[in-house]
Amino acid sequence: MNPHAYCQEKTAHSGSSFYYSFLFLPEAQRRAITALYAFCREVDDVVDECTDTTVARMKLAWWRKEVAGAYQGQPQHPVTRALSEVAGQFNLQERHLQEIIDGMEMDLEYDRYPDFEALKLYCYRVASVVGLLSAEIFGYRDQRTLQYAADLGMAFQLTNIIRDVGEDARRGRVYLPLDELQQYGVSIADISQARETDNFRRLMEYQIRRALEYYERAFEQLPAADRKPQRAGIIMAAIYRTLLEEIRADGCHVLTQRTSLTPIRKLWIAWKTWIKN
Repeated sequence: MNPHAYCQEKTAHSGSSFYYSFLFLPEAQRRAITALYAFCREVDDVVDECTDTTVARMKLAWWRKEVAGAYQGQPQHPVTRALSEVAGQFNLQERHLQEIIDGMEMDLEYDRYPDFEALKLYCYRVASVVGLLSAEIFGYRDQRTLQYAADLGMAFQLTNIIRDVGEDARRGRVYLPLDELQQYGVSIADISQARETDNFRRLMEYQIRRALEYYERAFEQLPAADRKPQRAGIIMAAIYRTLLEEIRADGCHVLTQRTSLTPIRKLWIAWKTWIKN
């Protein structure tokens, strides 16, 4: 299969909200962002699907070599072959791709985070770095756009964490900072046993407010001159913020259900946001 066709299939089958923001991009940018997202899915799947930590580490080590090979003209996997074709055109740095793997590897080392500062490093590696790479693909003129991209990536990851509290708990992972659980009177047992107490709802309301603050902070830093080239990121934000508001409106039942938007609704939000911006 053609490397870019492989990446397209990987991205489309993921069901991610990001896919809908890619649809409006010019072909060269769409191929590049699809290759980047397919890479993120591949390395994330290693952690999510490998029950043996040793095997997962070996696979991530293989991906590290693959990324290096892509920049030495020797990629083997369809994803790294696709990335090698677009990396030079869009200034995609090897160190950033390696840092994404660093973030994925943190899931093999930690299943709890003591405080938000510790969690921020994880979020930066798995999401803010992706934001920085995406900004390169979309294009920008003002360096402030890179801080926008990093903060927007943080907002996306915090939204994912909020949405997936119950799903992650069933995998033995808790991404909500432990000091904040203690502050709100929520125990690990409450989360693992899906006890949606009033304290838990207050905790989740706090998490939602912080995520929304990151969205606001990101857009405060986006220069007007770069709004048009960064429209794909703005579409992602519109979809993710809608998801966050849905979770809040539904009463934060994230321990027992996974809130999602229908494909038609995502497409409608994407089209409306593209036209508006």
